[in-house]
Amino acid sequence: MSSTSDPRPTKAERRDAARQQARALREAQVKREKRNKMILIVSIIVVVTIIGVSVAFILGQAGRSGVAGADAPAGADASGGIVVGAGGVGEPTPGAPEVRVYSDFMCPFCGLFETTNGAMLEELRLAGEATVVYHPVAFLDRFSNGTKYSTRSAQAAAVVADSAPEHFTEFWLALFANQPAEDTPGLSDDEISALAVGVGVPQEVADTFVDGRFDGWVESATNQATEDLPRPATPTILINGTLFGGDWQKTETLRQAILDAGPAPVPTATPAAE
Repeated sequence: MSSTSDPRPTKAERRDAARQQARALREAQVKREKRNKMILIVSIIVVVTIIGVSVAFILGQAGRSGVAGADAPAGADASGGIVVGAGGVGEPTPGAPEVRVYSDFMCPFCGLFETTNGAMLEELRLAGEATVVYHPVAFLDRFSNGTKYSTRSAQAAAVVADSAPEHFTEFWLALFANQPAEDTPGLSDDEISALAVGVGVPQEVADTFVDGRFDGWVESATNQATEDLPRPATPTILINGTLFGGDWQKTETLRQAILDAGPAPVPTATPAAE
């Protein structure tokens, strides 16, 4: 009788097969872990890159934007004011008190304020005894028969601050010296341009008043003033962030309050409501 071999693997063969299978499983696991690690590293790099680009974009925007992200004129601060010190627009005077003036070019009481105190504020500014921060706001567009005079004039002031800053305060005073009455269309664009040229603003700058590039800033600055002021009214005067409650129709009273205020806080903060 012939013998036949047992078709079943021997114990040694089964042990070798198990070892090979375990080794294959381990190698597959190592490859899978390496692949997952690489995917994780790449994902982290992508996320970090996206965050870095986003931060750079935000910082870049912040560097050229003002109130509420609106493109702002040169010399404007974060609260919507145009800073004017002894050195000119955008240069607060170190150690001097800060005077914030919130005005609407259609507001008759603002016109009276400037007629009464404009020259005095300019005198203190030029002498290095005050930094004046002008806030052109557009509360009274509804009183210009649909022409939005408050916004148009504030936009023009912003353009001068940005492109002809050496004439900013002269133009500010000229707009009030030629202030239209409420419930009229206000000055035309050509008349505003002529006023600017009359105080030295180059014609090519005045010609850009109608482009509206700072209309968004005017709107944002007006909204910010509504939030910052104890009462959203014009004229409002803040000295070192504190509401001036005296009689501004008495020039010497306001002058003395400014001189007595001492240096502005550093850094200058957005004025808060009392």
